[in-house]
Amino acid sequence: MVLTESVNLPTEEELTVQEVNLSGPALKAGAFHLGKACEFENNEFVLCRDELKDPRKCLAEGKAITNCALNFFRQIKKTCADEFMQYVHCLDKSSPDQKFEPCRKTQTVFDKCVKDNLGIERPPYDYYARVHVHQTARPRPPVEGPTVYEDATPGLPPDAPKPEAKYGSRYLFLW
Repeated sequence: MVLTESVNLPTEEELTVQEVNLSGPALKAGAFHLGKACEFENNEFVLCRDELKDPRKCLAEGKAITNCALNFFRQIKKTCADEFMQYVHCLDKSSPDQKFEPCRKTQTVFDKCVKDNLGIERPPYDYYARVHVHQTARPRPPVEGPTVYEDATPGLPPDAPKPEAKYGSRYLFLW
C-alpha cells in the first residue's frame, strides 16, 4: 500500500487497548454467547467500517467491541468459571480439531449456567446467518454518485445501425 503525506495514521495511544488474553479453545467455548452479548457493538463496528470505507474512522467502535468482550469474560469468570473451564478443557482435549460433538454434555451445563446467571440464551446455529436489521444512532454518510469522466468515449446512439454478424451467430444452439 502506498501512502502519501496527506494520510493521517492513528497514534500508538489511539490504537492501544487491553487485549482479551484467552486461548483458542476458550474463545471457541464462549463464542456463541459472546456473539450474542456483544451483538450491538459488533454490528456498529461492521456498519461503520462498511459505510465509511476507512477503518481508521471506526477505532472507537473497535474499542467498544474489545471492552464488551472483556466485560463478558469477566462476568463468566465471576458466575460460571467452573462450568466454562470444564467446557474449555473438553474442547481442548477431546479432539485434535476442537470439535463440539464430544463436549455436548459440558456445553449443556455451561449453557444452563450462562442462561441462569447472565440471562443469555445460546442462539441457534443459523442465528448469525439470518438477516437482522440494526438500528443505529450514527448519522448516515452522504451517498456518492457514480464517477463521471469528462473525456469518456461516448456510446453509440440508440438508433445506430447494427449489421448482421459476418459469419453468423456465435451460439451453437441457434443454428
